[in-house]
Order: sequence, then structure tokens, then C-alpha cells
Amino acid sequence: MLLELFPYLSALLIEEVERLPDQVVLRSRARSTTGACRCGHSSSRVHGGYVRKLRDAAVGGLGVVLELRIRRFRCENPACPAVTFAEQIAGLTTPHGRYTPLLRALLTQIGALAGRAGARLAAAVGITVGRDTLLRMVRALPEPEIGEVEVLGVDDFAFRKGRHYGTVLIDMATHRPLHLYDGREGEDLADWLRGHPEVKVICRDRSSGYGQGARVGAPQAQQVADRYHLWANLGQAVEKTVNAHRARLAEPLVAAEDGPGHPEAELEVVQPSKELKIVTRLREQHAAAHEMGIKGCRRRRSDGNSGCTRPPSAS
Repeated sequence: MLLELFPYLSALLIEEVERLPDQVVLRSRARSTTGACRCGHSSSRVHGGYVRKLRDAAVGGLGVVLELRIRRFRCENPACPAVTFAEQIAGLTTPHGRYTPLLRALLTQIGALAGRAGARLAAAVGITVGRDTLLRMVRALPEPEIGEVEVLGVDDFAFRKGRHYGTVLIDMATHRPLHLYDGREGEDLADWLRGHPEVKVICRDRSSGYGQGARVGAPQAQQVADRYHLWANLGQAVEKTVNAHRARLAEPLVAAEDGPGHPEAELEVVQPSKELKIVTRLREQHAAAHEMGIKGCRRRRSDGNSGCTRPPSAS
């Protein structure tokens, strides 16, 4: 029954199952009578043993812990520098690993949500793990292969806006980042393109450095501008044109002498928004203070009088 629920434990002999308040403990040992050393030789000479604990994916909201009785064998290869070695269960254990492959894959996917959010989600499904552990698992993932890129996206980004910039290369077909490098120089882009002659289209911004790098590194590729920079450049051109011809714009027509029945005399007047009470009160206090200053009033004295005096006469 257990092997039907846990088929990846077929290489183990389950000896005892214990239900605890917060977890299920499976005590087991390996079925094989020999162990394989890293030098390639197998051995059946048992040197010692110890208990190793592996955490597995939760079942029914309870964590699962595997307690394995691991044997340490003596290597029978006289040229082996290890002398002794601990047995490893194929497809289940790795040196110094504390999680089963199933749990590690699950935590790696949860860790993509970020540290704190991933730790909260893992706790909701019965897995206790720290945010730093999740982030270490995500960083340990191997870099995916780039493969062939036909449409390449090139754009810059800011490490520190206005001071320090870098360049990101993106596969426009999958929208997956391919490479990052420091700076916005065309030489670095040309070096990357020389290693990818399959690039047919380069979608980039209007930087002259990127244009030169694309021409040198991939002369066979066609260079195009992306939608964002097309709209941005169009907006800048329209704004520049309007500012240059602002003086030629006609003044709005005033229909003061038109009759009440004229269409232009019935234009709707935009009413200003109502002023806040606190703004009105501050405006009144400011006006009162200026009026008192003109009259020569000073601060209230300690005897309670207002201290208003006439302004000094000119000598």
C-alpha cells in the first residue's frame, strides 16, 4: 500500500510507520546488500552505519520524514582514496541532501514566488521551510540553454538611474532573458552576436551604439525598432513640433458681441473647483496678518494688550 502511494521509495524496505501530531515518520533501510563507491567499485563489507533523515512532500497536510538506516561500506578497491563510503539510494538521496527529489522540485517552484511569499505558501501546504532556503534553491538551478534565437531584443536598463546602466538581451519569441552585461557599448553586443549567427532580426532602441554593434556582429540581421520606442519617439517629435509652432496658434474666439441665440454665445463656462475650508481659513489668516503688519501691530505683550502701535513717521 505504501509503495502505491510512494512509488519512488521502491528501493527501500519500510519497517515502521509512526504518526506524530505534526508529521508522519517512515523508518526504512535499503533493499540492496551492496553499495557502490564513487570510484565505480561495489562492496558488501559493512564498516558501520548511521540514521539519516530526509524530508518528503506533505501528505494530508502532514509533513513526511524518512528515517534511513544508512550503511557505511569499506571499499574493496585498494587504489581508492576514499577507503570507506556511505551508500546512496539511486533517485532518492544525494550527498549532504536533506530533501527528497520530489520535495526539492516542489520547493524550487514555490521559491519562484520570492522568499517570504513562498515560505507562507509552503506552510499552508504543510511544509516548513525558511525563505533563505527557498532562495538558495532557486539560485542553484542551472542556467537554461539559449538555443537558436531568430528575433533578438536589445534594450538598456538602469543599475542606478542617471549614472550606471546595463544591457539586456531577450528572445522575442519566448520573451525570456538571454544575457546581461554591464554598460551600453556596441562592442559587447557584437561579441555576443558573433556566437549566434542564426539571428535574423534585431529589435532594439534607437541607440547608435547598439546599431553599430548589430551591424558589426550580425550584418545579415535586419534591424527594427520596437513598439515602445516608436511611440516614444513619435510623442517626442509631436511635442517638439507643437512647441516650435505654439506662437502661430490662433487665439480662441470671444463671442461677447454675439446675441444670446448665437451658438458661440452659449459656450459652457468651466467653473473652478470649490476651495477647501482649510485653504480658505489659511488665506484669511494670512491676509489678516499682513493687514496687522501694515497697521503697525506687534505681538501680544505679556500684560494682555495687543501692542498695536502707529507706524513710525518718516523723519
